[in-house]
Amino acid sequence: MSVSRETLDRLVAYVELLTAWNRRINLVGRDTLGDVWRRHILDCAQIYPHIPNSARSVVDLGTGAGLPGLVLAILGAPGVQLVESDTRKAAFLREAIRITDTAVTLHATRIDRVKPFIADVITARALAPLAELLEISQDFRGSETICLFLKGRTVADELTDAVKIWKMRHLRLPSLSDPSGSLLRLENIVREPSALSH
Repeated sequence: MSVSRETLDRLVAYVELLTAWNRRINLVGRDTLGDVWRRHILDCAQIYPHIPNSARSVVDLGTGAGLPGLVLAILGAPGVQLVESDTRKAAFLREAIRITDTAVTLHATRIDRVKPFIADVITARALAPLAELLEISQDFRGSETICLFLKGRTVADELTDAVKIWKMRHLRLPSLSDPSGSLLRLENIVREPSALSH
């Protein structure tokens, strides 16, 4: 992906901080740091072209080390809000936001304790199976909200389980960073009437 020199410098600063902090707290798998640009930066950055030009808000649920939300904000995604309940990861995020000089809002609390608001785009990576993710994210979804979720090799099974509870329009795109991964784009998400009583 092509980015400006300034953006690249901010991503480099983020990666250096991530590497340093990962020695003390578990932000990402240590075995992934040797290939951090593909495994983490490209993996998250591939979402960016799918954020509509009209979008004004992005919420990243269970952002962890800021993946993908902070990376998307560095790339220029508007109105990014990060939600992370782990206090050590939140401390890392505050420092990462500072050193990359990125305009984001951090909610250092559980997802269910964030005051509900409707986002244009919802993202998540390695947070929960899809059916659970749709449950978790419903307080942030409106009729026009798009969900962009990074998924691994279990994506087909997760979709099969999710459509038992949720109706949605979905597009499964091959991952640019992982041959076994996918980027899911979901729209028009509503609970199946038969699942309302569950």
